[in-house]
Amino acid sequence: MCGRFTQYRTAVEYLDALRYDKPIESGIDPEPIGRFNVTPRSKVMIFYETDTGLRMARLPWGYQPFWAMGKRPPAINARVETAATSRFFRDIWATGRTLVAADGWFEWVKDATDPKKKQPYYIRRKDGAPLWFAALAQLDRTGLTDRNGDGFVIITADSDQGMLDIHDRRPVVFEADRAREWIEPDLSLERAEELARDLALPVDAFEWFAVDKAVGNVRNEGRHLIEPTSSPLL
Repeated sequence: MCGRFTQYRTAVEYLDALRYDKPIESGIDPEPIGRFNVTPRSKVMIFYETDTGLRMARLPWGYQPFWAMGKRPPAINARVETAATSRFFRDIWATGRTLVAADGWFEWVKDATDPKKKQPYYIRRKDGAPLWFAALAQLDRTGLTDRNGDGFVIITADSDQGMLDIHDRRPVVFEADRAREWIEPDLSLERAEELARDLALPVDAFEWFAVDKAVGNVRNEGRHLIEPTSSPLL
């Protein structure tokens, strides 16, 4: 995790859920984002804070430091256990804490007897509220420039309880108050690590169900991708 997710509401709906009460510095598109199959390397709306207010930007989902370019594909996730200290992520841990607004994410469960056979599942909050993924990004925080190499990763942690049956990793998801704190420019690195490691939403805040295998095709889009399937593969 996390390799696909949804981001289909309007920016206004996400901001209402964040309960953000400081100035919004970037324009707000009133139209629904409408993405039910967000894929790596595509541009995704992220939220970050400056000294004067909140900004939104569209960044590629994927990141690698300049010294790693060309050696392997960009990473899309960062493990919470090592992100703060690893050479790969420590710079953006210090300067690039951002949020990804989402509505849920997908995981695939392999058939124990036939690994080529996989059943996709959709995971969302039980109460239907938006999710706030903890993320790390390289970007121009003035919002003025699209720079080569800019992008983001989603922070992941171990799953537990019943979610282990779906996948052993899950995104770090914050409630609104923790999400707002995560992007404060003057937040200490120690507090950021505490938030990501210990203060994410627990597994019992989520529900999951099998969905149609059509989500596996990156060209497919639409609300039908997150509807429970009546004929799961497994």
